[in-house]
Amino acid sequence: MGLSRKEQVFLAILGASGVSGLTALILLLVEATSVLLPTDIKFGIVFDAGSSHTSLFLYQWPADKENGTGVVSQALACQVEGPGISSYTSNPAQAGESLQGCLEEALVLIPEAQHRKTPTFLGATAGMRLLRQKNSSQARDIFAAVTQVLGRSPVDFWGAELLAGQDEGAFGWITVNYGLGTLVKYSFTGEWIQPPEETLVGALDMGGASTQITFVPGGPILDKSTQADFRLYGSNYSVYTHSYLCFGRDQMLSRLLVGLVQSRPAALLRHPCYLSGYQTTLALAPLYESPCVHTTPPLSLPQNLTVEGTGNPGACVSAIRELFNFSSCQGQEDCAFDGIYQPPLQGKFYAFSNFYHTFHFLNLTSGQSLSTVNATIWEFCQRPWKLVETSYPGQDRWLPDYCASGLYILTLLHEGYRFSEETWPSLEFRKQAGGVDIGWTLGYMLNLTGMIPADAPAQLWAVSYGVWVAKVVFMVLTLVAVVGAALVQLFWLQD
Repeated sequence: MGLSRKEQVFLAILGASGVSGLTALILLLVEATSVLLPTDIKFGIVFDAGSSHTSLFLYQWPADKENGTGVVSQALACQVEGPGISSYTSNPAQAGESLQGCLEEALVLIPEAQHRKTPTFLGATAGMRLLRQKNSSQARDIFAAVTQVLGRSPVDFWGAELLAGQDEGAFGWITVNYGLGTLVKYSFTGEWIQPPEETLVGALDMGGASTQITFVPGGPILDKSTQADFRLYGSNYSVYTHSYLCFGRDQMLSRLLVGLVQSRPAALLRHPCYLSGYQTTLALAPLYESPCVHTTPPLSLPQNLTVEGTGNPGACVSAIRELFNFSSCQGQEDCAFDGIYQPPLQGKFYAFSNFYHTFHFLNLTSGQSLSTVNATIWEFCQRPWKLVETSYPGQDRWLPDYCASGLYILTLLHEGYRFSEETWPSLEFRKQAGGVDIGWTLGYMLNLTGMIPADAPAQLWAVSYGVWVAKVVFMVLTLVAVVGAALVQLFWLQD
């Protein structure tokens, strides 16, 4: 005897509930995937106390780091009002107080709960190096004042100290290559990868008092005092780097002027690097106070010196060459100038800071050839001062010096570092790399984050969205089938 229609319906519902329940059970057993929750953001503050001004940079990076180094981005750049801290010798307390405005601006961007966890560092460069040579007591007083102000601020203050010239160059190199993605980059597959070493870019920095060159040479670095080693993103790097103190823009201009005074002592100095028609009066004594000047003023000269421009680029180049000792490297392939070891240039270079600012003004940052650069600067140097003054309103502070600065940079790069007509195209003059300002501060923060322990990211177990939806659907179907079977059993079959 066959089953009645009511019994067939009951068994069908019961079977459906069994199949649906079994499917839901299988989906429950599907292996879940480990997923990481969004990590907290950490912050770091670095003050770049240069010879002419101080800047604050605020950086941020995720608390879980990639291969031991934070993936850092720039959140703020703030220029401190006033001159560099080395200028506050008569009022050291003001050096510290001058930093408050930018610090307060940075703290607004950091969650208050993280203020005390934010590492803060001040690094002083060539301006303070020169002051320490000249008067170590004054340098100590300024560092003490800066330390007092930052030490009582609501941050994790790590210290204020003198940054070595070698570190300044090496950290600038890190900044360039990080910004360009040649240290680590995010691939289209969603992974962090290390690009080939041949894509690394050299760094050329020029401040007010010093200039640095840093790159990975094609062979071994023979003078180990010029080698810097560090580890980033799980890889080791060795670079050649050298810092030339007294070869920064401002110190070069002072040394150039002193050299002209010494060669032709007179109350009226005819300066070949100033444009024709330009005239100014300068106090003589301050020119000789810098540790970069190793002579005394002629006794016959008055306290104030009248300087008159002649706009003679040929004579200007001759005077600039006197600032270098090229003969000490004559015939040596691995020597730049002043007897300093330098391996042959290798790869592409980014020139920034005063390299960039000077060439940007002269409209020479678009990959022009060496001969074009030379002709452009010479043409500018021969313009009348009145014409230039009218053509560039509002730039009075630096305008008189662009001829000297342009010819100096050309001499340094071509005759000093030995960029030839063939290798000149490997030079790029840039202010930023990958959207971050180029300087030593980001490189320092990248290195610094390698010393900050990475927080373990929060972890959950999860399955894909499709599997989750199917699991829910079959669980609901199972529940409906079971309830339906129960209702059939209770009410329909008993009729």
